[in-house]
Amino acid sequence: MTYGKEKELLRVENLKVSFPGPGKDIQVIEDVSFNLHKGEVLGIVGESGCGKSVTAEAILQLLDKDTTRYSGKILLKGLDLLELSDREMTKIRGNEISMIFQDPMSSLNPVQTIGKQIAEAIRIHQDVSKREAKKRSIDLLRRIGIPSPEERYKQYPHEISGGMRQRVMIAMALSCLPSLLIADEPTTALDVTIQAQILNLISKFQKDLQMGVILITHDFGVVANYCTKVAVMYLGQIIEQTDVNTLFSNPLHPYTNGLINSIPKLDEDRQKELLSIKGAVPSLAQTPKGCRFASRCEFVTDRCLEEVPTLETLKNGHQIRCWNYNDIRKAEAVYV
Repeated sequence: MTYGKEKELLRVENLKVSFPGPGKDIQVIEDVSFNLHKGEVLGIVGESGCGKSVTAEAILQLLDKDTTRYSGKILLKGLDLLELSDREMTKIRGNEISMIFQDPMSSLNPVQTIGKQIAEAIRIHQDVSKREAKKRSIDLLRRIGIPSPEERYKQYPHEISGGMRQRVMIAMALSCLPSLLIADEPTTALDVTIQAQILNLISKFQKDLQMGVILITHDFGVVANYCTKVAVMYLGQIIEQTDVNTLFSNPLHPYTNGLINSIPKLDEDRQKELLSIKGAVPSLAQTPKGCRFASRCEFVTDRCLEEVPTLETLKNGHQIRCWNYNDIRKAEAVYV
């Protein structure tokens, strides 16, 4: 594959995804746009139900084609993935784009050995013998820090720990040296020490291979340490997008402020009540008429309740979807 004229690895333009619902289709992703260059790490953050995983699955076309409706563009090195056949997408998945899923136990085949699953991923996309695929698989297990890789190669997923299984998923994802790696909350259900090991491992391979990475998470600490830019999602829309330094130094959207201010700080009084965002993410089947965050926002106005805010791009490239962000910033308001 060859890069487009803009030298981008991935560009998503006005992506819309809808599922069938009672009486009408339910729009789960609406006008999502972002781009990613080689070597960049894009963090996609937001609460559960905001559309992060669906966006990732749409890029890989993992959603049921008989019931899912797409519009927009997903350009990988200039090639629109939405225009490809199932057979053509099979050549992309695992080869050009790989994905690490949340739960390795449900993602790995329980009746096949670890080694067979990694070797199969290699042989599907590369013209190598079984012996060469086995050799590469054992080498991958060694590189991702699994002890006694020759023995682990023969084991089944249930015979190793959760952290080890996640490392095996990383080995499978990296087996064909993809251009783009999507990590969908790769440290879910792992303890803090193992979380750091897994994220450091992904970061090491990202830098060594100069991959583009989409890291889906709800943890702003992970975003601050591993990402170069951030897209904040809420109820199927990107509501703020910028580089990681700008986001933490100058967050503009009340939702982003709420997420950041809800993080415990070491220098704060331990008796102080932790800030939280009131309410919960609404159902996609009952999407609000105006701003989707209006029912939970302290700065809501009549306009917010009636008109859907547009995604405005500021001079520094900072994107914001809020009618009142200027007034909020001028007042130096703190979201509670």
